Amino acid sequence: MLKFSRNLLADVRPRAMTRDIDWGIPVPLDGWEDNPSKRLYVWFDAVIGYLSASVEWARRSGDADAWRRWWNDPDARGYYFMGKDNITFHSQIWPAELLAYDGRGSRGGDPGEFGTLNLPTEVVSSEFLTMEGRKFSTSRSVVIYVREFLERYDPDALRYFIAVAGPETQDTDFTWSEFVRRNNDELVSTWGNLVNRTLAMIAKNLGALPEAGTLADDDRALLATSREAFGTVGGLIERHRQKQAIGEAIRIAAEANVYLSQQAPWQLKSTDPDRMATVLHVAAQVVDDCNTMLAPFLPHSAARVHAALGRTGPVSPGPRIDEVDDLDGGPAYPIIAGDYSEQVAWSSRPLAAGTPIAAPEPVFAKLDTSVVDEELARLEAAAAS
Repeated sequence: MLKFSRNLLADVRPRAMTRDIDWGIPVPLDGWEDNPSKRLYVWFDAVIGYLSASVEWARRSGDADAWRRWWNDPDARGYYFMGKDNITFHSQIWPAELLAYDGRGSRGGDPGEFGTLNLPTEVVSSEFLTMEGRKFSTSRSVVIYVREFLERYDPDALRYFIAVAGPETQDTDFTWSEFVRRNNDELVSTWGNLVNRTLAMIAKNLGALPEAGTLADDDRALLATSREAFGTVGGLIERHRQKQAIGEAIRIAAEANVYLSQQAPWQLKSTDPDRMATVLHVAAQVVDDCNTMLAPFLPHSAARVHAALGRTGPVSPGPRIDEVDDLDGGPAYPIIAGDYSEQVAWSSRPLAAGTPIAAPEPVFAKLDTSVVDEELARLEAAAAS
């Protein structure tokens, strides 16, 4: 992203901020506002929406100046996420507008009524994602419509694929065969299997989360690995290495599966029930830890695992769409809103022994390989229509 941006600036030149079209935002200058065929270039105007949406949010919150914490506080950090074709608008055009407004451009000046506005802290760009070797195109029906996808598959299955196989550092290709493989071999067989086998054994043999007895070296090692992973996974997320972050969380889940296989608690019920209880306590704690680390990526399934472990409250609150009245008398319209104040702590939180545990439902559904042929046929039929 930096190299791309520097190449842009090495060849910087005057660029028109208007277009000869009859739709869009009129030019807000005397003599131009009523011009029927001159409008602002959409990407010059659109980026201002980051600021104006913040101001609108503050007005709706009851504190009209709340937006200033994000835009005027020099310690506030702003991250912009996009594909690489949008870099120029966020590392060149938007910063140029902000620098000019702040009076920090080559022509000087003083900040306007909004005060000195923060530049982007970081522009986080991905590469391109193709589909079955072709460029996504709605006009050619090379596309995945989210609503149609959700009619057939779990939302976290798609979120998982994008997180582990998305175009974070290079162009990648979405294929239905790889989607099915990732879902079945990784999401179901590793994470889903750990959750289901742990909770099923607790429900069948104990009915509630057990106390931990005397910990063995293997127990302490796995618990320590799980606790330390919060720092690793959190650090990777902070550096926008999403693929590595979710991979590390899944690695811990895989280690917990190995631990269960080695400890074989199902063989201990009659010979050493206290040891069985300890092993299942350790496994449940690691399930809870992994669920917290995976919640940013898999929020829907995280809520189900959270509840299955007897936890209450939200684990990873998501956005919602509200229909609102225009603050200045215009027509009503939808906005994206949400309350993110109740996120669970980013750390290992001890489970409460004695919490009832019911037989679990599968967290994820295994997909039949016939899905591949069905989706490819659907894709070809859409392209031909």
